[in-house]
Amino acid sequence: MLRSPFLFLLSFLFFFSCKEEKTDIIKPNKLKEEATELRDKALVAFQDKKYNSAFYYFNKSKILFESLKDSANITFSCIQMGQIQQINGDYYGSKETLTEALPFIKGNDNYGVAINNLFGIADKELSLYEDAILYYDQAVKDAKDPLSKQSPLNNIAAVYIKQKKYNKAIAILKGILNKKLAYDTPYLKSKARVMDNLGFAYFKNRQYEKGLQLLNDALALRLELDDRYGSIESYLHLADYYSKFDLEKSNEFATNAYKTATKLNSVDERLEALSFLISNVAPTKNPSYAQKYILINDSIINIRNNFKNKFAKIKYDSKKEKDENQKLRLERVENQLSLQEAKYQKIVSLLGIVFLVIVIVILIRYYRNRSRIQEIKVAYNTEIRIAKDIHDELANDVFHAITYTQTQSLARDNIKENLIQKLDNIYSRVRGISRENNTVDTGTNYARNLREMLSTYNTKNTNVIINGIEKVNWDSTDELKKVAIHRLLQELMVNMKKHSQAALVVLKFDNSTKYIVIDYADNGVGCNPKKINKNGLQNMENRILAIRGTVIFDTEPNKGFKVKITLPK
Repeated sequence: MLRSPFLFLLSFLFFFSCKEEKTDIIKPNKLKEEATELRDKALVAFQDKKYNSAFYYFNKSKILFESLKDSANITFSCIQMGQIQQINGDYYGSKETLTEALPFIKGNDNYGVAINNLFGIADKELSLYEDAILYYDQAVKDAKDPLSKQSPLNNIAAVYIKQKKYNKAIAILKGILNKKLAYDTPYLKSKARVMDNLGFAYFKNRQYEKGLQLLNDALALRLELDDRYGSIESYLHLADYYSKFDLEKSNEFATNAYKTATKLNSVDERLEALSFLISNVAPTKNPSYAQKYILINDSIINIRNNFKNKFAKIKYDSKKEKDENQKLRLERVENQLSLQEAKYQKIVSLLGIVFLVIVIVILIRYYRNRSRIQEIKVAYNTEIRIAKDIHDELANDVFHAITYTQTQSLARDNIKENLIQKLDNIYSRVRGISRENNTVDTGTNYARNLREMLSTYNTKNTNVIINGIEKVNWDSTDELKKVAIHRLLQELMVNMKKHSQAALVVLKFDNSTKYIVIDYADNGVGCNPKKINKNGLQNMENRILAIRGTVIFDTEPNKGFKVKITLPK
């Protein structure tokens, strides 16, 4: 049921006139919903390793959570952003981001552990080993249970290995393993990491047998857990071990590390694996390792520099946007308070006039289109009725043929031949009238039926070529337009058959975003342009104009006949 636009207009104006003007303040619930949605988008992007998008959404959510004074979510967003920066080698930027979270971690020791652990990782990667140990120690102090202490303790041992303080590293790692914690699958991965680091520390401390046993056990556990990323570290440690005893085995483990790191797109580990392959094999024997190392190293430097710039720009743009929004919001509130009464009536009147004009234009277009569509439907139904009536009239000819068979001796050849000619004439008339005036299937078989109809005019004297009919998206075309296209092409082909004497006919269909274009050309006798309408094409032109299309005729006597049809979808 169509509702009156004027009633809607009156309701709108009544609602607007009764509505009290308010300042543009977002309700807390809506703000929290938006912030949470941004945070969830960030988590999905992070999981899909789309780090630019994840950083952007975490930063946007952090700004909104700051407005809500939601300390937990502010801290969580900062931790995730800092972790993304570390993944992409921006360790200084990571420390700046993590520092932003420090005022909000009071009372939440778990976040404190995570932040200090990330600070330690950043300093370790920047070779600030003493500072890294200080942060890891603080994380251990803040941790409330043995499992939470395990990661920072393991990281302290890793720093000691970097510093060649192998005995200290061994003492810490043995202490972790001796606690005999209940290891579920995630903690088994952690256990494998501790075993691998302990084996590596033993190896560096020249306790080779202990080291090799633990390194192999750690790799076996990681392969059992399908910990592919962890297995890279095991392969690298074993490559380091065997570089002193068996270069062939060292190369084997380095190659495994390189292949796995390549699959996981872990660039640092690929470089480390290549460094073993380069040192184990003389560069002159296999220069490709050195070339790969240089190429990957140069690429990662450029990529990480780009990431650093992008992360800095995202934070800068967000801060600038936040400051500008706050300034604009204050200015808007002040303007609303000072100009509210002066602008109120003007805005209502202007909206009312604009809305009324829009409604009037819509109504005019609606009634014009409805009238036009109704005319097309009437014409279409009339064509069907005429086709049926003409078909029924042929019953008289059929009756005469039957009477002829009853009154004449069919044994005579001339009588039989005369009857066959009468029946063939009746059949041809029925088929032609039915084909030219029957209903048009506008469903999924439309294109196939249209091609079949056009192909019926393909005879031994006339070759009909059809191109591009499948390019047109007929499913999105209006049914009435499909009927009009079918009818006008049918009339065009009938006109060709009766008048053109063409040996070749080409129909080309083209499809754009807004229009369907049909080009027709034949090599027939053509005609005088002034006599086109007398050749039965006036009806075709009327059809095109009825569906707001255009038709252009291009013809001269003895130079063929061309038609260009353009109509909106």
